[in-house]
Amino acid sequence: MKLLRVGTAGAERPALLDAEGTLRDLSGVVADVDGALLADEAALGRVRAAADAGELPALDATGLRIGPPLGRIGKIVCIGLNYHDHARETGAEPPAEPVVFMKAPDTVVGPHDTVLVPRGSVKTDWEVELAVVIGRTARYLGSAEEGLAHVAGYAVAHDVSEREFQIERGGTWDKGKNCETFNPLGPWLVTADEVPDPQRLSLRLWVNGELKQDGTTAEQIFSVGEVVRYLSQVMTLYPGDVINTGTPAGVALGEPEPKPYLRAGDVVELEIEGLGRQRQEFKDA
Repeated sequence: MKLLRVGTAGAERPALLDAEGTLRDLSGVVADVDGALLADEAALGRVRAAADAGELPALDATGLRIGPPLGRIGKIVCIGLNYHDHARETGAEPPAEPVVFMKAPDTVVGPHDTVLVPRGSVKTDWEVELAVVIGRTARYLGSAEEGLAHVAGYAVAHDVSEREFQIERGGTWDKGKNCETFNPLGPWLVTADEVPDPQRLSLRLWVNGELKQDGTTAEQIFSVGEVVRYLSQVMTLYPGDVINTGTPAGVALGEPEPKPYLRAGDVVELEIEGLGRQRQEFKDA
């Protein structure tokens, strides 16, 4: 299923995109698309049954905002330097263990919402990423296969980053990752049954129409299942938690000087195979 949330910011309602591309209202079946729904097999079954029976009313998509596909996110855990090609372009050694940092849930916006360049920023960068959404509580998992079994679905994430804040000003990476609007998510949450192999997905990103990133999750150093397994050793993952699994080569940080960091007026578009497409205009905060 392709689950999403539509409406004005803070007042989104649940919806489903059917096989014919028609937007369907889910608000008569479930309260929201969130961790509680993803952990409830009976509720997901009711959604599937209603969709299969043609019982869901159609929504007029004209002018309707698409919000983040997941509400009440618990935490966002991010994996840095998780692509062989991205490590090469930044001159970094592939890590022996996953590089972990956090993003606050309040960085999440819809896939087509405006992204704000922070005040004083000169190094705002782009990163297309596969987002993994947890559907079952995960603690001390024993294998990558168990890790995959705890995934409810997948989405497109844009891990916007401010490289000066992240790298040059001391402390942790988090200060360059948690600026307002720095995690567009969506358009859909695609349930795991529609993504048989998350290590065979293409990712692309364009800046002002120019292709910058053109990669594949086959380049990941740590697979989706292994990332979930690893994280379950150092924290508990709950339904509705999100994992951003890293970005392929092609970011501004990896380009020669002068690096083409983002400015107000730039337009970024990104997509992952089968998971949909985003478009954001950048403006000054």
